[in-house]
Amino acid sequence: MKTNPDVVIIGGGLAGLTGAIHLSKKGLKVTLIEKSDYPRHKVCGEYISNEILPYLLWLGVDVLQLKPTNISKFEFTTQNGKMAKTTLPLGGFGVSRFALDNFLYQKALENGCTIINETVTDVSFDNNTFTFTVTTQNQLLASKTVLGAFGKRSNIDQVLSRDFITKKSPWLAVKAHFSGDFPDDVVGLHNFKGGYCGVSKVENNVINICYLADYATFKKYKNTDDYQQNVLYKNKHLKNVFETSNPVFEKPLTISQISFDKKLPVENHILMIGDTAGLIHPMCGNGMAMAIHSAKIASELVLDYHNGKIASRELLEKKYIKEWNKNFAKRLLMGRFLAKTLTYKTITNVFVAIVASMPSLLSAIIKQTHGKPIAVE
Repeated sequence: MKTNPDVVIIGGGLAGLTGAIHLSKKGLKVTLIEKSDYPRHKVCGEYISNEILPYLLWLGVDVLQLKPTNISKFEFTTQNGKMAKTTLPLGGFGVSRFALDNFLYQKALENGCTIINETVTDVSFDNNTFTFTVTTQNQLLASKTVLGAFGKRSNIDQVLSRDFITKKSPWLAVKAHFSGDFPDDVVGLHNFKGGYCGVSKVENNVINICYLADYATFKKYKNTDDYQQNVLYKNKHLKNVFETSNPVFEKPLTISQISFDKKLPVENHILMIGDTAGLIHPMCGNGMAMAIHSAKIASELVLDYHNGKIASRELLEKKYIKEWNKNFAKRLLMGRFLAKTLTYKTITNVFVAIVASMPSLLSAIIKQTHGKPIAVE
């Protein structure tokens, strides 16, 4: 079966669903292809900066219906337990991907989007007709525009022969939900040997714990429990969180081979959004908001292209690359710099000692990794 939507979106995470809602709100025929069912849990820090609230409300997505936690404070700790605290410049909220993705999915359906539960096996672009052909197990779709929202690592990356997919990565991520006693208004980032762990509350009084670990260190242990007890517990704050909490999941979710190599915002003429365009480093602390924001940028440009305000595909791609870099390049650079710098124990201890006595400095650093409230015209 062959269909011809105005836009095909590959991947139904935050960026893909947001793009689908935005474009359908403006009257375009959107088909989104997602291999997994909703609702589902995903490996994610589950903290979102308030910078995207005006945009979500413009989309008709009232996340307050999900009863997220209101987060206003940030804590950073070192391996040896030293802590620095500050107030978040904009604040944010905690909500699970289980709840949020499903909420966005329902909104996309309400807007008239077609959502196909299949795996994309091929994407090609015809330079003569400027048309994409997207192939799944059972369907063939032709469209003038494709948005890539297939996440951190996908079979589509291999189909497109993207550079990063051929390289081995030393990182894996682990995420689980817990019940226990943790402040509603705090997001914590805790350093341990070989990684970082984020802790914050989401809806229903649930604690989300998500950490990034160096695989070389991780593989020395039999399982996540052994690793956590022998490595993460060296940070007394993390040890306290784990020992005073009870797991909600039967077992943690994991993702391996996470690449922090630079990714291009446009490849094979596909506009990449969210993690597909450039993996949001955990030291930016704001990947969910950046994914949503990238969908807004791409959607606005696609609408201009569809309406003739952008005269050519070449110009569309150039404008998207420019806007991506304008909004995210410095934030990603800062995240990578902080991550590299804070792998050194001595530097980390000195850094925390300084910012512990100067919370305004820590707040200023956080501003470099976060954006301003997104303007909606």
